[in-house]
Amino acid sequence: MNTSEYEVLAVLAEELNMRKAAARLYVTQSALSQRLQAIEASWNAKIFIRSQRGLLLTPEGEKIVQLAKEIVQKTNRVKEEIKQRVGQISGTLTIAVASIVAQHWLPPVLKTFIKLYPDVNVSLTTGWTSEVLSHMYENRFQLGIVRGEPNWSGIATRLFTDQLYLVDQEIHSLEQLRHTERPFIQFKSDSTYSLHIQQWWHEQFQALPARTVMVDQIETCKQLAYHGVGYAILPEIALDGREQHLVHMIPLKNKHGEPMTRDTWLISSEAAWQLPQVQAFEKVLQHFVP
Repeated sequence: MNTSEYEVLAVLAEELNMRKAAARLYVTQSALSQRLQAIEASWNAKIFIRSQRGLLLTPEGEKIVQLAKEIVQKTNRVKEEIKQRVGQISGTLTIAVASIVAQHWLPPVLKTFIKLYPDVNVSLTTGWTSEVLSHMYENRFQLGIVRGEPNWSGIATRLFTDQLYLVDQEIHSLEQLRHTERPFIQFKSDSTYSLHIQQWWHEQFQALPARTVMVDQIETCKQLAYHGVGYAILPEIALDGREQHLVHMIPLKNKHGEPMTRDTWLISSEAAWQLPQVQAFEKVLQHFVP
């Protein structure tokens, strides 16, 4: 097999779907199917089992795909090294970012980076911090941006810290929470953030709120609070200064009177940190952090 055929197997193994894999490889499904048949014939082995739900790797296929991924990774690494010797910053920058950071803080950073380094391709994935960490443990991305205290053994740099606020149209002091009938609007999040809030509730009131509304996205949570449905606890990064006049914003403090905060971190491996596109991105970040 040549290198492009190894890439075909690597993409098929990642997607496990002929349509999605064909789209990534810029070929038709029929062309991809013929290509796969030829590859399987060259190995004299069935690599994937086709089904209505997608593709399944055979035991033989697992070994072949593992080899394919290793060859693709090594080939890309050599290509990157060759580009580095030319002296210009190019290649691909891969970043996995906590969704809230990607939505509210990252856009101007990326805009500046892309303008300064037009030869660098950026591949961005978003998700919960736990998902970002999982991607980084699997070495799928060069950089990760996570929330909270990262359990990471590589390079970790704190980017910024933001305050947590109780946000509501009617409640203007934390003491009112002891007697309010208004619901607490919560958004689904990583367990570390939820535990952070639960600990605060227990410290302050020795009990969780009586009425709650659970939503799937932080933006939905914010809009419900802004429209008077109930109160929410939100990080400063999610609060738009142009809308803050709509609600009361009460900063949270722990039992010692210290502000309740949430940190945002940049993480990377030692190897990825040496890449010129990674170093260039880190330099751009310095203009956007305190």
